[in-house]
Amino acid sequence: KLGEPLCWCAALCVLPSVFADAEDASLLGGWQDVWLFRLFLNVLGYATIIIPGYFLISYFKRINYLETGRGLCFPVIKTCVFGNESKTGLLDDASSVARNESESSSSARQAVKLFFCAAGLQASYLTWGVLQERVMTRSYGATELEGSGERFRDSQFLVFMNRILALTVSGLWCVLLKQPRHGAPMYKYSFASLSNILSSWCQYEALKYISFPTQVLAKASKVIPVMLMGKIVSRKSYEYWEYLTAVLISLGVSMFLLSSSTGKHSSTVTTFSGVVILGGYIVFDSFTSNWQDNLFKYKMSSVQMMFGVNLFSCLFTVGSLLEQGAFFNSLAFMMRHSEFAMHAVLLSVCSACGQLFIFYTISQFGAAVFTIIMTLRQAIAILLSCFLYGHAVTLVGGLGVGVVFLALFLRIYARSRVKKSSKRPPQTPVQKV
Repeated sequence: KLGEPLCWCAALCVLPSVFADAEDASLLGGWQDVWLFRLFLNVLGYATIIIPGYFLISYFKRINYLETGRGLCFPVIKTCVFGNESKTGLLDDASSVARNESESSSSARQAVKLFFCAAGLQASYLTWGVLQERVMTRSYGATELEGSGERFRDSQFLVFMNRILALTVSGLWCVLLKQPRHGAPMYKYSFASLSNILSSWCQYEALKYISFPTQVLAKASKVIPVMLMGKIVSRKSYEYWEYLTAVLISLGVSMFLLSSSTGKHSSTVTTFSGVVILGGYIVFDSFTSNWQDNLFKYKMSSVQMMFGVNLFSCLFTVGSLLEQGAFFNSLAFMMRHSEFAMHAVLLSVCSACGQLFIFYTISQFGAAVFTIIMTLRQAIAILLSCFLYGHAVTLVGGLGVGVVFLALFLRIYARSRVKKSSKRPPQTPVQKV
């Protein structure tokens, strides 16, 4: 019985190389410029890992391996397929201790901590945004003799670079600092990992078709599709201020997009492809956060979540890159352009450090303070991008940006007021719309 799934695994692993040998290189070279074809190749690469894994997991569950299995591989298979019984005490105790220490510390110490968190988040993600736009929209090796140089086009390799460093950092963190006992089956991280890879790929790829300020505003307006999905799928009800801020965000984004599309000096035209890719980013990113929320029922720490997701992300991306032959092409690009190599490494460092600052800020000050810091970061990122890369923003577009961030801050303020009032004895019922 074991031979059947192994045969499927071997066949699926051989298919990509047979496909690559059969194709004409010049034909593939032309198709590589189509983003939908690049996405198809990436997903095909992930499928050669996911489908064999699915058959193996189904096989081990069908034969009840948890009771019949033994040998050296048993602990590994048990951890990957079945998981372990989780103990909730360590995580709950650690979080309560951190919160109590935060509340009992002096105001000056808290101010220093807040400044440290805000500075770390701003430095990490502002640098990351600037480098992201530089790598995806500018050429490398441009000289007067050789011409305009060449652009780096493989977004998936940048995703791999980010994930491999994040995996290393989170792995060292888990080894050096005490963590709660891990209980989740490892394969469950693969769902969040796949959607996380695809959302990151869409984020990089979108910059080939839209400007960075447009991308930031689209990410800021992510609340709108989330509310629509919650209303349709989960039958959720929302407060009146949530509808008001959603309308303001829509108005602000519309003002910005309409004004930038008629601008005479816009460096990157907002295209239909860019809008579709951004839509993909929002969908995949929403799934990632929802699946991670579901995984936290195992009482794992945020760093353990970071390690599990990045472990599968590295596996998926390096497998797909090797099957396409893009891994060594990207390394060759790095060898030709040392400036790109420095940018790619720094991009990964900023991403990994930013994730650690996120965990620390939320643990010390809560999600509300973190949201305020990141909303400010989005506003500064738009200004920085316009200053460094010359994006033209009209008066109407600037007002649209202002409306979006005004709505975001109103949303944060209203949510904080609702939380404070919910802690008091209820006087009148909250009005739903």
